Amino acid sequence: MDNQLLQKIALSIIPGIGGVLARNLVAYVGSVEGVFSEPLKSLQKIPGIGEVNAHRVKDKTLFTQAEKEIRFIEKNGIQPWFYTDKEYPRRLKNCPDAPILFYSKGNMNLNTAHVLSIVGTRNATNYGKQVCEELIQQIAERNYGVLIVSGLAYGIDIQAHKSAIKFGLPTVGVVAHGLDKLYPSLHAETARKMTENGGLVTDFPSGTKIDPSNFIRRNRIVAGLADATVVVESAEKGGALITAEIASSYNRDVFAFPGRAGDVYSKGCNQLIRNSGANLIEGIDDLEFFMGWEKASKNKPVQSSLFVELNPDEEKIVGLLREHNELFVDQISSELTLPVSRVSGLLLNLEFKNVLVSLPGKMYKLK
Repeated sequence: MDNQLLQKIALSIIPGIGGVLARNLVAYVGSVEGVFSEPLKSLQKIPGIGEVNAHRVKDKTLFTQAEKEIRFIEKNGIQPWFYTDKEYPRRLKNCPDAPILFYSKGNMNLNTAHVLSIVGTRNATNYGKQVCEELIQQIAERNYGVLIVSGLAYGIDIQAHKSAIKFGLPTVGVVAHGLDKLYPSLHAETARKMTENGGLVTDFPSGTKIDPSNFIRRNRIVAGLADATVVVESAEKGGALITAEIASSYNRDVFAFPGRAGDVYSKGCNQLIRNSGANLIEGIDDLEFFMGWEKASKNKPVQSSLFVELNPDEEKIVGLLREHNELFVDQISSELTLPVSRVSGLLLNLEFKNVLVSLPGKMYKLK
């Protein structure tokens, strides 16, 4: 049995220690292996751990549970993703509360060029379903190769998945339980088809009970995997609005389709637009404009100037992009220890100088 994977899974299932605290543990100790070999008294001194959590780390039954999980994933062809893995989705890794480990089943590329989350009410109207299908059809017809992410729930979520399958786009459903079950069971056949070109994702191990709080927790992955989130329909309160709020906190774009005044399941979208929580879109043309897809697909690449005068901070940004190829604005801010507002201004100047290009989701790369 893979001892490293055993320790990674054990770390991910420690009660009371989520992704943020788990990453802090690894950072303080220096490795996943070191977390479990660290003396109890030393663990207690790590910020956020304390006596209770230190004893939880030392609980030997964690490895019994982890062994059981490894047998389950090996038997069912499930892929674990740990946050230090090279293949871990770069968009999700950029989120402060990203899961330290999650699981997937299917055939998916979570680092594909364009990823779009489409969410909405479970009580979708015919209007909402039609808008959702038309948008996905238009995306497919313009050949952007977009991965569609949603939550496999009733209403807009399942419509997004079904439409993606219908028009040949890959689609991933983020579920709020382990991959030993499927909720709602009515969507089992759609989920099976999704695994052929996409699949299922979760950060819950097998055996996890279905609990309402888990659905809120999974929304951060729906938002974090994508460049942008589109809310098709929503009441004044609901999971879709929570996902939109999370996406905004990740500095990702949020879009909403407007509805008629007074319609119950358009109030949430209209409220988002009114409060500047989302950009109004009516179809693919608006999405292309805001995301820069039209520019990327139609404009020929322009050779950047060979001799461009750069200030010291701009040179540092160029150096980072040469090293990493693509980076989010907050990654650049963190690397250079500069405020995001300052970095945004520098990036804009570099765009004017024809040195770099902006990509969906506030990501940048050199020309």
